[in-house]
Amino acid sequence: MKKNIHPKYQQVLFVDSATGHKFICGSTLQPKDKEVFNGVEYPSYKVSISSVSHPFFTGSKGLVDAEGRVDKFKKRYIAAQNKGKEAVSEPAEAAKEPAKKKVAKAK
Repeated sequence: MKKNIHPKYQQVLFVDSATGHKFICGSTLQPKDKEVFNGVEYPSYKVSISSVSHPFFTGSKGLVDAEGRVDKFKKRYIAAQNKGKEAVSEPAEAAKEPAKKKVAKAK
C-alpha cells in the first residue's frame, strides 16, 4: 500500500439519534465531536437510524417515511388492484350472456 494516502482508520462511537443507543465501530470517518463511552473518549458521529430503531430489525409494522413516498405507493397499488378486478369482472359478465352461434354458409 502507498503511504500517507489512506484516511486514518479509528474506532468511532455511533449514536442513534432516534433512541440514544450507542455502539463502537471501526471507521475512516473523521468526526469533530468527541464523547466518553465506557470510560474511553471516542470521536462520535450521530446517525438517524440504526438497527436498534429501524422497523425491519425491530419488527414494528410502522414505516419510516419522512416524505410520504410509502403512502403514495400504497394508493397507486390499491388503485391498480381495483382496475385489475374491474377488467377481470367484465369478461365474466359477458360470459353470462347467451353466446350467439355463427352459422356457416354452404357454398
